[in-house]
Amino acid sequence: MTRTDQHWMAHALSLALRGVGRTATNPSVGCVIVRDGIVLGRGRTGHNGRPHAERIALDDAAQRWGADRIQGATAYVTLEPCAHTGKTPPCTEALIASGIARVVAPLSDPDQRVSGKGFAMLARAGIQVDTGEGKTGTRDILRGYLSRIERNRPFLTLKLASTLDGQIATSNGESRWITGGLARNDVHLMRARSDAILVGVGSVLADDPSLDIRLSGLEGIRPARVVADTRLQTPLMSRLASTIADQPLILLTSEDVDKNRIKAFEDLGAQVLQLPTAQGSVSIAEGMTKLADLGIGSLLCEGGGRLAASLIRDALVDELVWYSAGATMGDGGAASIYNFGIEALKDMPRFKQITSERLGNDIKSVWRP
Repeated sequence: MTRTDQHWMAHALSLALRGVGRTATNPSVGCVIVRDGIVLGRGRTGHNGRPHAERIALDDAAQRWGADRIQGATAYVTLEPCAHTGKTPPCTEALIASGIARVVAPLSDPDQRVSGKGFAMLARAGIQVDTGEGKTGTRDILRGYLSRIERNRPFLTLKLASTLDGQIATSNGESRWITGGLARNDVHLMRARSDAILVGVGSVLADDPSLDIRLSGLEGIRPARVVADTRLQTPLMSRLASTIADQPLILLTSEDVDKNRIKAFEDLGAQVLQLPTAQGSVSIAEGMTKLADLGIGSLLCEGGGRLAASLIRDALVDELVWYSAGATMGDGGAASIYNFGIEALKDMPRFKQITSERLGNDIKSVWRP
């Protein structure tokens, strides 16, 4: 790969990033078509997953420069082009028909309908296929999609916002706001890049959240809201229940919960997933498998402390994002992570820091196991 390849793949990755959280069950892919150092066309996967990035880029190039100019060009695509017929024809066929001479893509699509088949079709048609460039960036952008396909569970990000001493609320439950506006806006951006947002029923009962997105220009993005609610205590008049028509609600509850209560939520339009229980709570691990079956690849957990503890205890956290405010409260408040039975230092789950940045007077740090 040349520096030029790196440049154009970075361009394609930037397009893919813009679609994260907006392409439903399909991956957010970016595509840039280049000839003689000139961008002929570009595109990213459309809202709800269609059209695909390659089709948009080819149409863009044909409209701007004419179809003949595409012949001999290079297509930089952030994932192997699809090779199967679904709701749209295969992108490999469109690339072949266009006269593209070379395709550069970071990695193969793990979907068994595609895996390796797209590259093979292109090669058989005489198109040069180069892979590898941009692999790390692509895996990060597509981590939700890849997790769902490869592990049959969403990529789970645990978000915590606390004082310096790890408290998320005062002794009387006051929690708005511990962090400042920049940090809160950053959380809304994280919501917009997630397929679903997970909270425990304790947070629902304490705060009656809406879990919507309140950033200018992103209001139309509506990730599903998921509540871990063993006894189905979520109020039928809560904000989550009253806004199901605008933003989906999924309830994770036990197998022996009242059937009439389930029907009441289903009549409102909620999805109720009944799960086995462990240690008195629904099995989030089982729930994540069911969420993956629904097409959810990226899951953002926003607490509270009991749910955070169970996720860390069960090694379900793929990424921990911690917003730390420049304030202290003392141990009389509510802990960001409840006790989950650690008695020896050697048994502590450990994380390595990936990034750290300042947002106003708050510090955002990103950690992975």
